[in-house]
Amino acid sequence: MTGTLYGLGVGPGDPELLTLKALRVLQACPVVAYPAPDHGQSFARGICAEHLTGEQTEVPIVVPMRVARFPAQEVYDEAAQTLRGHLDAGRDVAVLCEGDPFFYGSFMYLFQRLAADYRWEVVPGVSSLMTSAAVLGQPLAARNDLLTVVPGPSSDSVIRDALTRSDALAFIKVGRHFARLKALIKQAGMLDRAVYLERVSLEEQRILPLSEAGNDAPYFSMILIYAGGEEWVSNLPGPAELNS
Repeated sequence: MTGTLYGLGVGPGDPELLTLKALRVLQACPVVAYPAPDHGQSFARGICAEHLTGEQTEVPIVVPMRVARFPAQEVYDEAAQTLRGHLDAGRDVAVLCEGDPFFYGSFMYLFQRLAADYRWEVVPGVSSLMTSAAVLGQPLAARNDLLTVVPGPSSDSVIRDALTRSDALAFIKVGRHFARLKALIKQAGMLDRAVYLERVSLEEQRILPLSEAGNDAPYFSMILIYAGGEEWVSNLPGPAELNS
């Protein structure tokens, strides 16, 4: 009998946001795989480090951090073959995924390659989108609001259209696109409604009005905008209150 493939959402960074189910599956699996940069430590593994048993086989999936198109398909082809070896030998495999596996998660590329041949289960995780709203203390959307998630690499025309037609927006994958996104939001007259969030749930978390942010942002950052009719928008606290 072959092993089972598990996709575990491990949340945005705070180890306490790991779900009870993800923890149970993690500690029961003899093989743990996770994405890792070619330089530095795996963020996904770091979230779960204290819960690893020390007896598990670890499989780092090293993805070079490059400006070129991500993900590198050959990396996932090779990783899938490695995991096939464990699954065919009857070993269950837990693949760690930052945030949620199926919300822009890296696990989906392995799922695409393996799910047709093995038993599988996806354990949802707390996404950075939900965490950002929680730490900000502002609902993402209400009633019949249209919420749009906009990846930072999107074209200017796509971003302008989203800013025009949406009641609430979340800009993800901000990173090197930050200055351009900020300029487009300002052009749309929505700068005063936008909030910048960085490394949410971690000790180095930063939250401030987008108008007061600089022109650089790390990969793990997000911009939230609410343009609907609820009153909480006008009551956004200042940066001192947000970071206290």
